[in-house]
Parts: sequence; C-alpha cells; structure tokens
Amino acid sequence: MVEERRDLVIWFEHLGKEDVALVGGKNANLGEMIKAGIPVPPGFAITAYAYKKFIEENGIAQKIYDIINETVTDINDPNQYEEASRRIRELVESTPMPQEIEEAIRNAYAELNRRTNTNDTFVAVRSSATAEDLPDASFAGQQETYLNVKGIDELLKKTVKCWSSLFTPRAIFYRTQKGFPHEKVLISVGVQKMVNSRAAGVMFTINPVTGDPNKIVIEANYGLGESVVSGAVTPDDYIVDKQTLQIVDKRIGKKTVEYVRDPETGQTVHLEVSPERQAQPCLTDEEVIKLAELGKRIEEHYGHPQDIEWAIERDANFPENIFIVQSRPETVWSMKKPEAEKPEEVSFKPAAELKVVARGIAAGKRDIGVGKAKVVFSPVDAGKVMEKGDILVTPMTNPDFVPFMKMASAIVTDKGGVTCHAAIVSRELGIPCVVGTETATKTMQTGKEYTVDARSGVVYEGLIPTITSTAAPAPTATATSVVQSAPVTATKILMNLGVPEKIEDYKHLPFDGIGLMRIEFILASYIGEHPLYLLETGQAQKFVDKLAEGIATVARAIQPRPVVVRFSDFKTNEYRELKGGEKYEIEEANPMLGWRGASRYISEWYEKAFRLECQAIRKCREEWRLKNVWVMLPMVRTLWEAKRCLEIMREEGLERGRDFKVWFMAETPSIAILADKFSELCDGFSIGSNDMTQGVLMIDRDSERLGQMGYFDERDPAVKRIIAHLIRVAHEKGCTVSICGEGPSNLPDFTEFLVRCGIDSISVNADAVVNTRKLVASIEQKLLLEQIAEIRERCLGQKNKKPRQDGEWTPKWE
Repeated sequence: MVEERRDLVIWFEHLGKEDVALVGGKNANLGEMIKAGIPVPPGFAITAYAYKKFIEENGIAQKIYDIINETVTDINDPNQYEEASRRIRELVESTPMPQEIEEAIRNAYAELNRRTNTNDTFVAVRSSATAEDLPDASFAGQQETYLNVKGIDELLKKTVKCWSSLFTPRAIFYRTQKGFPHEKVLISVGVQKMVNSRAAGVMFTINPVTGDPNKIVIEANYGLGESVVSGAVTPDDYIVDKQTLQIVDKRIGKKTVEYVRDPETGQTVHLEVSPERQAQPCLTDEEVIKLAELGKRIEEHYGHPQDIEWAIERDANFPENIFIVQSRPETVWSMKKPEAEKPEEVSFKPAAELKVVARGIAAGKRDIGVGKAKVVFSPVDAGKVMEKGDILVTPMTNPDFVPFMKMASAIVTDKGGVTCHAAIVSRELGIPCVVGTETATKTMQTGKEYTVDARSGVVYEGLIPTITSTAAPAPTATATSVVQSAPVTATKILMNLGVPEKIEDYKHLPFDGIGLMRIEFILASYIGEHPLYLLETGQAQKFVDKLAEGIATVARAIQPRPVVVRFSDFKTNEYRELKGGEKYEIEEANPMLGWRGASRYISEWYEKAFRLECQAIRKCREEWRLKNVWVMLPMVRTLWEAKRCLEIMREEGLERGRDFKVWFMAETPSIAILADKFSELCDGFSIGSNDMTQGVLMIDRDSERLGQMGYFDERDPAVKRIIAHLIRVAHEKGCTVSICGEGPSNLPDFTEFLVRCGIDSISVNADAVVNTRKLVASIEQKLLLEQIAEIRERCLGQKNKKPRQDGEWTPKWE
C-alpha cells in the first residue's frame, strides 16, 4: 500500500508489477519491462504518495470530494461532471506544491539530464492512476499526458496538471458509474525521456477486432503515436503471424497529418503530410517484424495479451531505434474465449434499394445499430444534442466523449483504425462502431435515420428492415412470444443476474427462476461502502435497506419464480475497494483461495456484517412478503463452518422451511466428496464449475499459460466424475443440484453430460437462456428416443426367446 512506502520519486528500473499501488499500472509496467530486457526510454515516477501528501498537507482532499457530492446529483447528466471537474481542477492547480516534493522532482530531473547528457531533456509527462491499466479495469487514458516538456519549471507545472486530471469529467464519470470510491483512487506521474519519433503507434498482441490470439496487429503513423491513439489519422495497419513472425496482411492508410517536435520551439506541432508521403508505408518490414518480436516477448513475460505503445527514434539506426513506451493488459478479448464467427444470415435488398452513405473499418461490436444521427465535433456539441439511442457521428472520439458514447446505439467516425479510442471503447461498451470512413461527418446529417452495419463497416441511409430484422437477436427482452415458443424441458433453465435493473429487460425470457443472483454489484454500486465501516459509523441500516431494495427489485418482477440470492462472495482484494475497506481487509497472495465465502461469515472479523446480509433477506421475505427469495452460501469447505453459518442465519430469523430453501455452492472438492453429509444441511447444491475445476485439478483458473495449454476444462474426466458423484448422492439424499458456471453456455457436450447425469437445473446468463433451453430440449428428446429404442430392443430380444417352463415369460402381445 501507499502508506508502506513514502518515496516521493522512484526511478523506473527500481519498479515492478508489485508497485502498482505506489506508482500506478503504467509506471509499474515500465519498470517491469526494463527488468525483462525490453528497450524502454529512461525516466522516473512521481509516486501516488507524493500526490496524497500534496492534497492532504494543503487541506484540499475533503474539499475535492465535497465538490463531487454537491455537484453530481444525477449520475447520467454529463454537464454535472463538467462542472465538478472545472471546480476541482481550479482548486488543485491553484494550490502550491510542498517544498519537499518540489525538491525531489528537481533533483530527479537533474539526474535525468546527467544520464542523457543534456541540459534540459525533453520528457513525456504521463498520468498513471492507481486504478488504471489493471486487468479488471479498462478505459485507460482517462488522465492527461503532456509531450515534449522541457525544463524544470514546465515539468513542475505539468505535474500539477496531471494531478488535477484525476478529476477530468470522464474520470469522475467512470469511477461513479463503476462504483469506485473517488478517495480510493490516487495518481502517480511518469516522467520519461521523449523519443524524437520518426514513426510511432500502437500494437496489440491479440487481434482487437476478431480476438484471434495468433495474430499481432500494429498500427503506425509518421511522428508521435498520439495521432494514432487519438484517431487523428487512418494509420498503416500490419498483421503479423505470432508464431512465424511473418507479415500476413498490410494496409497502407492515407496519413494526412503527423505530430512532430518543432526543432526551433521544441513544442509538439501538427503538420500536414505531403501527398507523395501519404500513401507510403511509414515502417520498413524489418521494423514491423522487430516490433512484433518485442510484442511477443512482452506478452510471454506477462502471460497475458498486451496493448502496447511504441516509437522509433529518428536519430538512431535499426534496431537500436525501436523503443516501447507503454504496455498494459488488453481488456476485451483476452478476458473471454474467442467465439466463432456467426455465419452471415443477412438477406440484403437489391443493390438499387440500398444507399450507402459511408464505408470504413468495422471496429466495435459485430452487430447492427440503428437510429438518428447526431453529427458533432466536440463533447460540448454532443452534450447539447445527444439523446439515448442516437448514432454518434464525429471526426474522432476522445475520453471526454465516453458519457455520450454510452448513450449511443452506434458510433461512426471519420478517422481512426482498429486500435483508436472509438474502436476500443465501443468494444468495451458492446456498441456497433465503424471508424475511418473519412467522410461520415459530411455525408450523414443530424436528425436523419441510418443503419450502421458494424460487421461489414458500412453505413446505410434509412432503416433497412432486411438487415435490422435479421441482426436482432431472436429472443428480445420484451417479446412474450419467445416464452410461448420456447420448448418445455424437464430440466429447469434458470438465469444468472447481477444488475437488478436489468430484470426489466429480461423478465419475459423463458427462464424458471434466478439460479444465481450476485449481490456484489449492489454492494459496489448501490452501497459502495464496506459493511463493517457502516457498522462502525452507525449506518448499518443503510446497508440492510439498499441490499434489500436491490434484491426486491428482482423478486417482485418475476414472482412466484424463485430468486436464489448468493450471499456476498467478494474476495479480500475486492472488499478493500469499498469505502473504508482497507481498515478491515487483510492482503492475501491468492485471494481466490483465501478468506471468502462461508469462512468469512463465521469469522470474528466479519460475522456482524454477515448478519446484516441476513437481515436484508429477512426484510424481503417478512416485510415485503417476497417468499420467492431463497439464499445460497458460497465457498463452503467444511461441515462445521456450514453448521455455524446456518446457526447464525437461524439467530437472524432465517431457517430452512417449505418455502425457504438454502442452497450450498458446490465449488470445493470437499463438498462433493462429503455430499451425503452436506445434504443433511441444505436443500440443494449449485455447482460452480470454474472453482470446482480449479480445486479438482489444483490449477489457478486465472493462469493464462495453463489455459492456453488446455488444462482448464470442466470436461476433464476427474471433474466430470466428481460432478456425477455429487448429483447421484444428492438425489439419494433428496437434494436438488443446479449449475451456474459458464460451461453449459459454451460447451454443448458438457451440457449433455449434465442432463444425462440427471441435473435438476442449469443457470446461464440472459443471452444464453433461449439457446440453452433449446439445447436441453433436444438432449432430453434424444434421451427419450434412446430409451424407447433400448426398450424395443430388449422386448424384441425377449420375444424371440422360448418361454420358460414355469410360464414366467409370456409377452403381452401374444
């Protein structure tokens, strides 16, 4: 934690990935790469502790958080974020820097000058927030970066501006939407020698559009890489085979502008690229291959696909001219298994009936977006005209556009490639997007309706029924006909849910109940404060009421169908993110296998908070008469802890009965091995196939390397055997068995195995409900036909047998 180290400045070579809390992911990764032998320009980090010291010693910390609470009263109003940001940034930038911090920065910059043998080194000054560039976060680049900064006075000014950029409108918006407490996010500043770039850009070690892990995608432009990241140009695009390091595809963009350092002023200037250079490649093939080689090494070092920024020094020779200036985890495709492309089913109208208004690069969700266009040239313009469901049309987005991108049904830009801001954010948000059209802001008109086909990168005038009707998913959230046409199954199909409000979109889907209601979203977003902190500050009832309200929202919408509420299953590192959490949470090397679930509820350190969760359940059932609310205990390891949990629940008025069922999550091998004993304590089990696989095979479920090698598979014979044993024993003891892991959604053969074992229910995410029900229906029909065939074969075999002397065998048809 920041409190453990009080360094104000640390050189990159002394940093590693373990220092994220102190210097942010961006700076920590630079140090990590230096240790791995990757060419990184020299520099140092001004720590998050220095920022904390700045706001606390000057007494402005509480003023900052009060401004946010006073100003942002409607979380969907972008103008309120703008006003809060303006006030906070004025406050921060008008506050003097403590002398101790200033001296530390002065000394470090002087040392950098000595190392680079210059008087005033040109540096890049980059913000690096402590919650940025982490595997489970995204929207990197919310804070500001300053390039070609020269001299100590300018460096000190830009440092304070970086600190204040922790409160840009987009940053405040993101933390508010994600439920991150603002006071938990600190900021470090990286100071790095500038590369005087001849060319620069972005590299992904996984194809960011298709998710192909075997391809490396490189986008490049003349000058500084900011032109590529911001989407100011349509860059050169190279695709390299990761195994052979051969260039398999190359597209040379029309590069109309480059950002370069003015040799006289030293400032960054935007220059037009001469017509003869626009269509020429800005990299040589050997530079492309060398970059891919470095990208592959970086991915192998981290064990995770990377999003990398690089630059080529104009004053050095190959290969010493290639530098990596930033690397962070890729946060879309690498977090899930790539899905196979769905076959094209669109039946287009004749060409004469289709008017194409723009063509570009398909970059966002591979889907269709329809709506009225709003052509805007700045976030300010967007704030005046954008409404939910509009198509956002703009030259290029930047992070200030994010609140409006979230409102859009589709996004279309003039500039940019598959790694530009619009492309990355649209993939994060699941919004159709077409970039690099060059002309969309001229050919599309505000107020007119368009169809954006983000599978092929084409925008059509008007609403094209033959496209939109086919592109729409078969089961819509409001189509009651889906329920009527869904097949009947003996195996119940349940649904997983985390965000209570989404039940209104999904309540008409053909599910038999909620098999897993995760309350973690309620804790993080509705409440946002650690339950023990609320207890200590006399606000326990706030926790009970808000949790109960979230659960009741779902239970009311679908009653009498059951809602199985899983008690909180945050791990220690996740609980620490809640307000006040640091005081109550320990640091664990492997939180996945640590203090979580039942072991937390019965401990002296958390029992009081668990009782609050029980009180919220009781409020739903008794005050609001929502008898369809059941509960589930996660991560149950031993019989004695299960008994103690049930005892606490009884003391809080929750006891198993005819209309109140208690399930145990079956995530540990122990609960399956002792299924006969655990069955005496509960009404049912729900298999958590990810954790069960982890436990049976003794592997880290988050290990990219083991995943790539095929170790993590619910279909492993050992995992299937223990699941089959659990189902058989539970049924013998009168308990039901469900499953709420990802396996049934993705693996039809695993689903068939579960149905053949006699599982009672399968719980899947909303987008898989209809397909899973159809799949289960087909499997059950197959089993019936097999049984009929088996009976017939047995009967025909007996028919041909001679009757026994005692007359025991006499076929009915004879």
